Amino acid sequence: MSNRLKEVREKLLLSKSELARKAGVAPLTIDRVEKGQPCRTETKRKILVALGFKLSQRDIVFSPNPPPKKELNFALESDKTTKNKDVDQSSF
Repeated sequence: MSNRLKEVREKLLLSKSELARKAGVAPLTIDRVEKGQPCRTETKRKILVALGFKLSQRDIVFSPNPPPKKELNFALESDKTTKNKDVDQSSF
């Protein structure tokens, strides 16, 4: 099972340990998934949520035929924009 987990994680500047903590899984699990070993659907869900993706965006990370890099960059940029809108700038 090929995936783009490592690429996405690195673009978000997350270590395996950080992602594992956010997802509530073991760092070894992240390592195995990045190496293409199979994992449970629930584990994929946890990882997607920890990365800030919607479940409907699962093909960006978990797909045997990943979308073009341009689409990955767009998804990551739009996620950052959404997160920045949620921040109350008045307290800064």
